[in-house]
Amino acid sequence: MVDQIRVSLEKLLQKLVNWFDAAILNLPNFVLAILVFVLAIYLSKKISTKVISSLDNRVKQSSIKNLIGSGISIVIVLIGIVLALGILNLDQALNSLIAGAGVAGLAIGLAVQGTLSNTFSGISLSIKSDINVGDFIETNGIAGTVESINLRDTKIRTIDNNLVVIPNNSISENPYKNYSLTNDLKVVLELGVGYESDLDKVFQITKEIITNAFPYKKGLFEFYYTSFGDSAIDIQIRFWISARDEYSLTSAKSRAIMLIKKGFEKESINIPFPITTILSS
Repeated sequence: MVDQIRVSLEKLLQKLVNWFDAAILNLPNFVLAILVFVLAIYLSKKISTKVISSLDNRVKQSSIKNLIGSGISIVIVLIGIVLALGILNLDQALNSLIAGAGVAGLAIGLAVQGTLSNTFSGISLSIKSDINVGDFIETNGIAGTVESINLRDTKIRTIDNNLVVIPNNSISENPYKNYSLTNDLKVVLELGVGYESDLDKVFQITKEIITNAFPYKKGLFEFYYTSFGDSAIDIQIRFWISARDEYSLTSAKSRAIMLIKKGFEKESINIPFPITTILSS
């Protein structure tokens, strides 16, 4: 029994000596691995701060900027870990770590697929110049001013002051209009005049009213008689205005309708009511 204990102690002592020798021999690699890891952490903070600072003029949402900065920081730290493990000759541990990360990443990706889709769409919307906070847009049947673009959704304030929350991927995957990307808007207005009207006179009066009231791009006024309607000859008018804000188009239409009605009444030009004729058998 005593001999067995003595042999076991000798083996334990020998193993400790071997470990100590290995530690001494690998001490330079260990120190170098620590230095590489510390350098990776330092660079991750510096580069992340630099990237966030460079995004100030392009991305207005702090949550998006912080996410991008954190992502870059994590990637740099992971590279530092890989290099440190390689210096310590822990190739097997490194392979196991990569395999485990791959499996975990796949499982997490499947579990939060919708969330990730919205997140990446939010990053894309924030970086691209197509949509910015403060723009007046129309998407998914909703029109309003963009108040914020977050990691999951975009908040739009409609004209009637309702706040609508739309998932980011719904905006990325569907067509949208951004009225703030242009300084020019074309107003399209449709109306009708009675069949007894002098069509040349109607054209001249309408042109005079619109070009005087809306002189912006005056030479691009368009006037078309489009069809013989049930109770009127249908007209389509097109003219350009300067897009000062999201209400420019609505205000221009309202003003044009008021001026045309007043001008037609002054010249005794009839804008007929819709008429429905019921035939009895």
